[in-house]
Amino acid sequence: MDVQRACAREYAVDMDMASIGISDRFLGCILGHAIGDAAGAPFEGLPADVVFREFGSIHRLLADDRNVETLYYTDDTEMTISVAEVLIEDGGIDVGRLAAAFGRNYNAGRGYGPGTRAILEAMREGEDWERLAREKFPGGSLGNGAAMRVAPVGLFYHREPEAVLEQARLSALPTHLHPVGIEAAQVMAAGVAHLLRATEFDRTDFFRSLLAVAREDDLAYGLRIASRLTPDDSLGTLGHGLEAHRSVPTAIACFAMNPDSYIDTVSAAISLGGDTDTLAAMAGALSGAWLGVSKIPRHLIERLEDGEKGRGYLEGLATGLCGRAV
Repeated sequence: MDVQRACAREYAVDMDMASIGISDRFLGCILGHAIGDAAGAPFEGLPADVVFREFGSIHRLLADDRNVETLYYTDDTEMTISVAEVLIEDGGIDVGRLAAAFGRNYNAGRGYGPGTRAILEAMREGEDWERLAREKFPGGSLGNGAAMRVAPVGLFYHREPEAVLEQARLSALPTHLHPVGIEAAQVMAAGVAHLLRATEFDRTDFFRSLLAVAREDDLAYGLRIASRLTPDDSLGTLGHGLEAHRSVPTAIACFAMNPDSYIDTVSAAISLGGDTDTLAAMAGALSGAWLGVSKIPRHLIERLEDGEKGRGYLEGLATGLCGRAV
């Protein structure tokens, strides 16, 4: 039986969203992440005012279907691919096998930071990457790197909330040992899982489910602020940097303030400047998981690179995750 038809049939009773099949949402999450990552990459590191002054409306740029420039993803999507591959192959996260996948897929040209590059090179060469990770990030990294790649965990275990948290924790460990870095990954995975289980978007219920996961004060504070933002408020107050507690709540807010539009969600993230690729990747994953791939503009999908592990490969990963998750 076709995997996508099997997925849709399995969830026909569980979901009251007949117009959006479960396979559509798996694919929406994976492609939504990669497109957000790739769309945000050219603006990474720029202040918000420079983004606007030099490029104008990001929403207009993304909505322009005459733009044929190829979108190339960064390390965010490359590491997400490794997480998805391990889940499909093994049915769960094994830290050692995930580290091996990170090393195998590592492409220095995807924009990794210097500390992460050193760790991944050690993984690739079979060296003591765990010792190196402790040396590079004493006390553990509290960056958003584990959160940026965790979406496949939320998809795969969306019917098992406790498993989502444990598997997200395991997926963080090769590079993130700090409680904030780990918990940010758990929050992001829980967000994806919540959206796949939901039959309508209830903002209050959504943030309540995320705050139930957040135990670290800084991360919980950011989520509480995000939960209270209105369309008249500035998202920039939450932060847009590499730190998990300063970017994960922001990405979540970008989606929660624009749940009906993929372009609105991603353009809101990019317009903030800073760590634009990761903000847009996380926000795009949430939007795609909720809206499904059919609500991502076709011209953006077609612009996504389609090389060895490009668009076609990502589509295959989404189908594989859906098939194993059922």
